[in-house]
Formats: sequence, C-alpha cells, structure tokens
Amino acid sequence: MFQGDIVGSIDVAQVALYLFFLFFLGLIFWLRREDRREGYPLEDEMTGAVETPGGPLHTAPTKSFKLPFGKGTVTAPTKGREPVKIAAKRFENFGGSPYVPTGNPLKDGVGPAAYAERSNWPDQDAHGNPRIVPMKSAAGFSVASFMFSRDPVGMKVTGADGKVAGTVSDLWVDRAESMARYLEIDTGSGTVLAPMAMAVVHKSHVEIDAINAADFADAPKVATPGQVTRLEEDKICGYFGGGYLYANRDRQEPII
Repeated sequence: MFQGDIVGSIDVAQVALYLFFLFFLGLIFWLRREDRREGYPLEDEMTGAVETPGGPLHTAPTKSFKLPFGKGTVTAPTKGREPVKIAAKRFENFGGSPYVPTGNPLKDGVGPAAYAERSNWPDQDAHGNPRIVPMKSAAGFSVASFMFSRDPVGMKVTGADGKVAGTVSDLWVDRAESMARYLEIDTGSGTVLAPMAMAVVHKSHVEIDAINAADFADAPKVATPGQVTRLEEDKICGYFGGGYLYANRDRQEPII
C-alpha cells in the first residue's frame, strides 16, 4: 500500500514544505532588491559620502516602464537625472540634524515647502486630455447655485497678514474628479494659482492664510497659459504649504 514515501523516509509533505521554504527565501531576496529601486545607495549622515550599494543581492536590475500617451519611458532605478540640489544647510553638525533653508524658504524645497521632481507635463485623464484646466475653458462646469455655494470669481483674496493679495479671476477644475483644484489670482503684476484646499471662501472675500499678501506675487507660475504641469503643481503646493511654517517668524517657534 502506498504511504506517500518517495525515497526512504522523505514523503510528499516534506518535499512540499522544503519547496515552500525555498520559494519564501527567494521571495524575500526579490522583495529586498525591488525596494531598493529608488533612494539607494544611502548617504552617510555626517559626511554625505555614498555608502556601498550592497552587492548584486541588494541592488535590483534596471527596469524600463512605458508611459501612456506616447510620453516615452522611465527607468527604475532612475538613470540620467542629476541629483536635486536644495538651498539648505544643517541646523547643527550632528547626525539627524534638521535642514534649514538658506534663501527664500518658500522656494528652497525644504521641510513643508519640499516638492517632488515630477514629470513636466500636465496630468491627464483616461483619454489623454489635460485634467486640470481653467473653468472658463471647461465646457459644462460652473459653480453650483444652491444656498451655501458662493462663486469666488471677482472676490478679493487676503493673506495671513489680513492684507489684500489680489482678485480671483478664475477657477481651475479637475475634469476627471469634477472638483475645483486651484484659484487663479490676479495679483496686479501677473496671475498665480493657489490651492483651493487652502482657501476659505467668505461672503465678501477669500482668505488664504498660508502666506502673506506680499508673497503671492512671487508664487510659482505656469509656463503655458491655460495648462499646469505636474511639476508646476508640486512647486505651487510646496510654496503655499511652506508658508504654514515659514511665512511668519511666530510660526517657526514652539507653541509651548
């Protein structure tokens, strides 16, 4: 009668268990290599010297990914891109010390003002069309007219210091998500985009307390009228987000 033995005391259950162990060990090695596609090799905290990559078992081979709508390919680990340089220095000379901006803190890419080097073309919907566009050029979009809804176009915009920064000239809408993403603000010296999520629409004006009124004119601007790229979006959000720490001296001090 067959007892499940293959050779001597080695049976099917043992072979299955050993195969599972080998598979699981290989899976661990594969995962540890794959998670090193970005951010490696590491740098020494004190000197900035690049540490050893770790050998073939710790470094994943390069993969190429085809982007949709004919946008070419990208590689991971990334190749051919220069390291991003930020205008910052260590606050103190010890490992783990925070970095502080050395120039304009809203543009230096440090802390809450940091931004990612995203692709420099507009975000696209499923059909390859730009997702985020001015409402005046988006057919079928308008501000709802029910009781608590207010159209901010034409309202004055105030900053964290309570001063007027400009006037809302348009809304930029996300056609894929059917929502407002940015306020287009005429500062008198040009137009800038401000994240709608940071704005509070009152009856008579729009309040954006992220930055002071004088800082609006220097916000990152779009290169092509009527179109905002992913990189420009990140820079805009980083600029306004950084204001919650860097706009005023009081914001940089401990609460207690």
